[in-house]
Amino acid sequence: MIPETKILFPDRTIRIQEKLAVLLAFIAGYTDATGLIQWKTYVSFMSGNTTQLGAAVFSEKYGIIFSSVIAISFFLAGIYTGTCLSLSRKFRSTKIIFYMVSGMMILYSITDYYEHMASGMSIAVIGFSMGLMNTIVTSVGKQKINTDFVTGTLNSLAKTAALFVMSDHADERKEYKVNVFHLLFLWIGFLSGALAAPFLLFYLENWTLIFPAALLIICALTIPIPTFKN
Repeated sequence: MIPETKILFPDRTIRIQEKLAVLLAFIAGYTDATGLIQWKTYVSFMSGNTTQLGAAVFSEKYGIIFSSVIAISFFLAGIYTGTCLSLSRKFRSTKIIFYMVSGMMILYSITDYYEHMASGMSIAVIGFSMGLMNTIVTSVGKQKINTDFVTGTLNSLAKTAALFVMSDHADERKEYKVNVFHLLFLWIGFLSGALAAPFLLFYLENWTLIFPAALLIICALTIPIPTFKN
């Protein structure tokens, strides 16, 4: 049921949140697929790394244990850092995180091109940047989201669809219907990024992460990102 006390969001803010969420999901899917192809490790999908870690401990596959622990640790560090920045009074705009994530990807690409970086270091840098990016948008309107947690997105999508079908109230059904589309677009965004990664990786090779870095910069410069706190 929808609580009686509602937080009202301007339509413009919700539209911006939705655009940002889909774009960030696309970048997360793209980067995750790139990490899986290049380093056999998820850099934003920690459920997969946790499963791999558990199976690797039993089979004593120390390479997978190492990469999974690195990915999870630095992803958490990125979320911690991004959350601290979002709560800091010195940083009122989320644009700073756009530039930080983009800068890390660009710096990594240049360094890796001239001095090939070890897989552990690559996973650490990109995993941290994905954790940081995950804190930019955490909701669309009142619908809580996670731009790189596909299982959670699909779980929320199915539950919200069920609430839409079972509700007898017109206002509730309208809100549930809108949230279903928010979540569906989010999943499609992640899937689209994962589909694009192998194609662009073939052509861009070491420079493959320049593409999402450029998207982040363009987004920060063109989309009127409000100073809302998620």
